Amino acid sequence: MSSDCTDLSRTSFREDTTKSDTEASGMTELRRTRRKAGRPHLGSSDVGEMSTSNPNEKVRSHRAWHQLEDVSSAEPHLSHDDKDTQDLITAMKPSPPKISISTPGGEINPNSDRTSDGTQVLAPPQLPSRMKQIKQEMARSHLRFVRFEATDLHGVSRSKSIPAHFFQEKVVHGVFMPRSYLELIPNPKDDDVNHLRASCFNSDIVLRPELSTYRVLPWAERTARVICDTFTVAGEPLLTSPRHIAKMQLSRLQDSGFCVLSAFLYDFCIFGVPEVIDSKTVSFPASTFLNDHGQLFMQELVDGLCRTGANVESFSSLIRPGQMEICFLPEFGITSADNAFTLRTGVKEVARKYNYISSFFIETELCNSGILSHSVWDDGGKKNMFCSNSGGEQLSGCGRRWLSGLLKHSAALSCLMAPAVSCRKRYSKDSKDLKDSVPTTWGYNDNSCAFNVKCHGEKGTQIENKLGSATANPYLVLAATVAAGLDGLQSHDSAGVDPEERTDLYLSKPPEIPLKMEDALVSLEEDQCLKQALGETFIRYFVAMKKYELENAETDAERNKFLEYFI
Repeated sequence: MSSDCTDLSRTSFREDTTKSDTEASGMTELRRTRRKAGRPHLGSSDVGEMSTSNPNEKVRSHRAWHQLEDVSSAEPHLSHDDKDTQDLITAMKPSPPKISISTPGGEINPNSDRTSDGTQVLAPPQLPSRMKQIKQEMARSHLRFVRFEATDLHGVSRSKSIPAHFFQEKVVHGVFMPRSYLELIPNPKDDDVNHLRASCFNSDIVLRPELSTYRVLPWAERTARVICDTFTVAGEPLLTSPRHIAKMQLSRLQDSGFCVLSAFLYDFCIFGVPEVIDSKTVSFPASTFLNDHGQLFMQELVDGLCRTGANVESFSSLIRPGQMEICFLPEFGITSADNAFTLRTGVKEVARKYNYISSFFIETELCNSGILSHSVWDDGGKKNMFCSNSGGEQLSGCGRRWLSGLLKHSAALSCLMAPAVSCRKRYSKDSKDLKDSVPTTWGYNDNSCAFNVKCHGEKGTQIENKLGSATANPYLVLAATVAAGLDGLQSHDSAGVDPEERTDLYLSKPPEIPLKMEDALVSLEEDQCLKQALGETFIRYFVAMKKYELENAETDAERNKFLEYFI
């Protein structure tokens, strides 16, 4: 009780006055209790990505966090909605966000909270205003559910849906999910995964949403989704999380003064609903989509993707029956991988409405392609560092160094980008000789090369990484491409770049891409640069998962798995 209340109790005021003061004091205590209960207990690692080797990044995060504290205490009188957002700030204060210098190009996207490295900016005014916008949109759309999505190692969405009225609470506390949903190895052994204890595999992890990814899903009734990052219950980032790994590589690139502009191009197939013929399940490809046939399906898919923020540049039918191609507009940071992740779920859900099944796998045992077109820009997003001052079909010195890194690490890259036995057959489809490996090729405007340099288009010079299969995890494709290219940028030897600055690139030892998955896994384990960049824990776990799949794979079973799972 306060001294004022004590003085009042010493006087002989009327009983009803004393009763009113007691009730007021009780309400004050209740508010204190509710505020205290709203603060989750978080481990020291919940500081998140603030623990970085870049001292300037720490200073920026530290300053921004003090600004957040100042704003959180600036308004003593709050409305009900303001009180909710105030509680949201208070509850999330133990987890200071990573703050970036600027947004690429100096332009602000009103639908995005992202910086050039793809991290979410939780600047003081933005967190409560974004939360308020989301609550208003929920009310307008009469939403019933919100889907918290995270990617597993294969790039497939693993999610939990919650009633919409619990959304703010789950933003603060996170959503719990069994760790085994994302890491996918049944009963891993200690010696297989090294730094991970097998008992951890059976524990829970926490999904924490990135609010900038909140979108109402056009293909699900009265449902929204938000893409999440994954943490242990102690608040540490999950080291096997592909999205976390991609954000770390984008952060490393930004620390070097650059950012990446990228877009995925995907092939996928549309099949009719499987039929049982002679006790066997058979699925026939849909007819080639021409003009009006299948146009409604593709229009709904493309419109839906655009409404979720994944802007489609073009789509078309390809030479095989039922095979489609879809290309996204380039985006800075992690948004390109988020767009690809959205497609992998969206195409499945829209296809079911039209009595189709979608797959990123072709039953001819050649996987569809998943191409990553990308270019490196200055940190402000105003200058394409791949463009040569001399113009024409030439890569700049920066571009040649980046390309040399891709060539140097192509064997290990192929393991992450063609992550199954059937995927790797596409590397040797034009070769009649039975070999253990094929040369890693590059060229200007040559679609047959593993790395195709294109010097036309509005955005200028870009490199197409064509090692990728459509079944690969887009976050891993982006992360590994940035890690390899950044190694080329930071390399000071002349092994990858002609010192006379000619347009030709040469390496002391021509790179080769192994055709066998077992050999590709060895290349990945021996690549010290990628192991350090992506994390030894992730590499060991990825290799263990692939070895398990190889030991248990059968041709028919693998084909069915790709049709039913990678859709």
